[in-house]
Amino acid sequence: MRSARRWQAAAAALAIAGSAFAAAPTAQARTGACPQLTVTQGWYGQNKARLQELVDTYGSCGRGAAKSHKPVAVFDWDNTVVKNDVGDATMYWMLRHSKIRRPSHGDWHTTSRYLTDLAAAALAVACPSGATTLPTATDTRCADEIRTVYGDGKTTGGATAFAGWDRRTIEPQYAWLAQLMSGWRTADVRSFARAARAENLAAPIGAEQQVGTAKVTGWVRYYDQQRDLIRTLRKAGFDVWITSASPEPVVDVWAGGVGIAPDHTIGIRPVTAHGRITPHLKGCGSVADGEDAMITYIDGKRCWINQEVFGVRGAAAERVQPAARRQVFAAGDSDTDVSFLRDATGLRLVLNRNKNELMCRAYDNGDGRWIVNPMFIQPKGRKSGAYPCATTAYTDHDGGAAPVRRSDGTVVPDQQDTVYGG
Repeated sequence: MRSARRWQAAAAALAIAGSAFAAAPTAQARTGACPQLTVTQGWYGQNKARLQELVDTYGSCGRGAAKSHKPVAVFDWDNTVVKNDVGDATMYWMLRHSKIRRPSHGDWHTTSRYLTDLAAAALAVACPSGATTLPTATDTRCADEIRTVYGDGKTTGGATAFAGWDRRTIEPQYAWLAQLMSGWRTADVRSFARAARAENLAAPIGAEQQVGTAKVTGWVRYYDQQRDLIRTLRKAGFDVWITSASPEPVVDVWAGGVGIAPDHTIGIRPVTAHGRITPHLKGCGSVADGEDAMITYIDGKRCWINQEVFGVRGAAAERVQPAARRQVFAAGDSDTDVSFLRDATGLRLVLNRNKNELMCRAYDNGDGRWIVNPMFIQPKGRKSGAYPCATTAYTDHDGGAAPVRRSDGTVVPDQQDTVYGG
């Protein structure tokens, strides 16, 4: 962890970097001293040039580089660095190979504090009570119930599966995957993730797989453009991190494919006991371990980045930090990424998946530091109608819909979709 003193000492240098970002590329950049992005296909408009300017300005070769520490870049993972979701891929593999353990005393409430009585009852009826590991490879009823609760947030009968959570700090469906890994060692989960990774990379684009009685997505691909960007940032001296709302042992396995080590990944972190994963989660900021209320999700991503990357402790980690203690660059694709993207001081890359709050903020672009790109594989088409920024695009802590507001409190007007796939 870097000390607060080192970050404070770097503030002046980062201020210089911020003003340099809008300037023309340096003499070093013009002569090729800075590492260059090599993948051109797939970048929209001037996005590649803007990213190269970021490298030229903040990298170790640029005139705005802070010499006392590396500039930080943070990427979301699912649908930002890869196409599709590695958490989903791992869940489906575990269901197909009967790797989910029966909950303690057969009580499904122990798997999530947010699971409703109706969901716990439905899971208890659908899944056998005697087995140590559930036979989901052959028991389609049990597999379907788990898959539906995880994927849809409902039981197969249509009942709401989760209730009572803060919509800005945790998503219980995402957290449930990490919690269903209870009883396994971290090394076991990594082996599951490696097996799922091999299958999903080998499957053709568009492939589906059978899980229970359903056909679900069966492939994942790394984006060549993001691999190139991460490589170039690292070569230019950036400190590159991954943050994801997938379980951290799973992200560790996949992040190696872009050269990021486990000590630079931040995912959902289970609490372990006696070497085994428990149904509880590590906390951040004012949330203690085991309270299961602050994962890498919206405001939770901000907290975890502040805590793990910048060494901010306690409730302060939940707040926006001074510019000198924030990431220079951030990339994401979903409303789950809004807070840490807004914190980036240099450039914010958004892959357009038609997510309301994120696209409202990206298209509003008050400071000129947001750039939008279509997804590199199977991009979304243009959203029909405007994003409802002025009315319902923001999801509040209690789940209520509200207008998207700028930092000064003014409401973002509705935005039209202008950067999309063909």
